[in-house]
This record gives sequence, structure tokens and C-alpha cells, in this order.
Amino acid sequence: MAYVCTSIRLFLVQVLILVSKCKAEVPAVIVFGDSSVDSGNNNQIPTMARSNFEPYGRDFLGGRPTGRFSNGRIASDFVSEAFGLKPTVPAFLDPMYNISDFASGVCFASAGTGYDNATSNVMGVIPLWREVEYYKDYQKKLKEYAGEEKANEIIREALYLVSIGTNDFLENYYIFPDRQSQFTIRQYEDFLIGIARNFIQDLYGLGARKIALAGLPPMGCLPLERATNIMEFHGCVEEYNNLALEFNGKLEGLVAKLNEELPGLNMEFADVYNIFLQIIRRPSTYGMEVVEVGCCGTGTFEMSYLCDPQSPFTCTDANKYVFWDAFHPSEKTSQIISNHLFKKGLAKFL
Repeated sequence: MAYVCTSIRLFLVQVLILVSKCKAEVPAVIVFGDSSVDSGNNNQIPTMARSNFEPYGRDFLGGRPTGRFSNGRIASDFVSEAFGLKPTVPAFLDPMYNISDFASGVCFASAGTGYDNATSNVMGVIPLWREVEYYKDYQKKLKEYAGEEKANEIIREALYLVSIGTNDFLENYYIFPDRQSQFTIRQYEDFLIGIARNFIQDLYGLGARKIALAGLPPMGCLPLERATNIMEFHGCVEEYNNLALEFNGKLEGLVAKLNEELPGLNMEFADVYNIFLQIIRRPSTYGMEVVEVGCCGTGTFEMSYLCDPQSPFTCTDANKYVFWDAFHPSEKTSQIISNHLFKKGLAKFL
């Protein structure tokens, strides 16, 4: 009996050491990007790109809107939880939080932004370069809070999650003439890739070593795009999906090049496109029923302030819907995608 007890104790000690080691290797999740990962920064700036009101957040912890473009949590929250950290990643500009909260995870993302500065101007949101400036401010506060050595360890070992790019095409290039007059669509892709390269190099220069760069989703399958392109209402807009695939290929190539060029960089391309498309094509496999429209309102064009809390059309069970509003996935979809990405690539950061 004594031998058995000793063996069990040794096993438990080994498990605890392993768990402790895993958690130490990813002490924080630091987020950059757009509405796919904005947890509330836009609440603090003068823009129409907000979601800090009902019915947003109705399935969030406590049933309250937070500025997340979802009925509940978003992808970055689930990634944080998968690494054994907090179940939510707080927004840097949210006055409810301080550096003690941000030490294990912080979000600089802004709904409506893009790689291109011109994209952020459309809705008057935070450009990507400003997100980097906020991150520099965060580093200073972190060093004051945790000390230079511990802060540098967090900065070095944190996972940097980047999700951005959809707005550059759907809210900028295809709507306004400026970029179309300057670039063909292929040239614009390369223009954005150049910005992405500079952005990653900037993060690297600031100490980031573990980076997950998310690709574009199947943009042509968003309910808003289906509804706008009437001929495609019962199917996806293939032009946009093909564009997303092409751009993702360039992003993946960029990831490979930077891993070769920057010593110590451990960067992963997070393929959002294929798992998202699987859910859209076979929703019943994932326990969902509705694909063509979102849960909010009629589900064809509503997002942000158009998601009226009094709308009689808003669904009662968002878990049956792939999309929450006409542009953003439901909490359930975000969880499925995040879990898939964790198992297929992000887990290597443990």
C-alpha cells in the first residue's frame, strides 16, 4: 500500500510539474486585430463600430454586452482559456481593468480596422500602428508592475495572436475608389503583405517571439455578402472566397520567410478559412442548423447599431446559428474554430 501511495504521489507531482511548465511557457495572450478579436476597445473611442449594447453579449458571462461582436465570447477568449489562462482577454482601453489584469492577457484590437491605415479611417477606428503604440505603453506599465526581469519574460514567452485583414477588402477596397485607382487587387494584396511584414518585424523588435497570424475567413460566405450579392444569396460569393484563399497563401508564405529570417521567432499561420468553411458547408456536423443568415434581426444586413435589441426577428438560440450578426460568427462557431486551431497548431507553443 505504501508503495502504491508513493507511486501515486510521484505521478501527481510529475503532472503538477508538467502543468506548471505549460502555463509558464505561455504566461499571457496578447491580441492585435479587428472585430474578430476586439474585446471592447472601440467602446472608448468615438466610432459607430461598436457593440456595447444588447443583444450583443446576451450569452456572455453575466449576460452583459462588452463590446465583443458576438452573443458571447470570441476566439481570443477561447485561445486564452485553452492555454490555462483567463477565460476572457480584457481590452486595453477598458477603464474597468488595470495592469494587474493585463499581465496575463490584453487586447489592443479595434473593430473595423485593417492592415491599411485607410481602412481604419472608414469608421474612425484605431489603426494597426496605434495598436502597436498602445502595446509599447503596455510594456512600460508591465515593467513598472512586475519588474524588468519578469516583464521581459512575459513579453518573450507570451503568445501574440493577430487576426486582421477582412476589412481591408470588404470595407475598403471593394467599396471606395481610392485604393482601386492605385492598385489592382493583386497589387493591393502585396501592399498589405508588405504592411504585415513590417508589423511582425516591429513586434519582433519589441520582444515578441511566439506569434500566431490568422488568415482570412471565407469572406464570400458572410451573410452580409450573400445578401448584398443577390445572385449569390443561397451560396457563397466565390470571388471573395478565392481572394481570401489567395491572400492566405501569401500570408502563409510570409510566415515561412520570417521564421527563416528572424532568429528565435516561432510563428504559426492559423488557417481559419478551412475549418470555418467546413462549419458553413456541414453545420449539422457541429450541432448547428442555420448558415445563410445571422441570429441578430433578419440576419441579412444587421451588425453594430443595426442589431436592434427590440427586433422581433432575432433568434432565441444563437447556438443553432453559424453567424451571430451578418458579419460575425456566433460564440459557438468561435469556440469550434478556436479549439480546432489550438489542436492543429497553437498547442505547439505549450
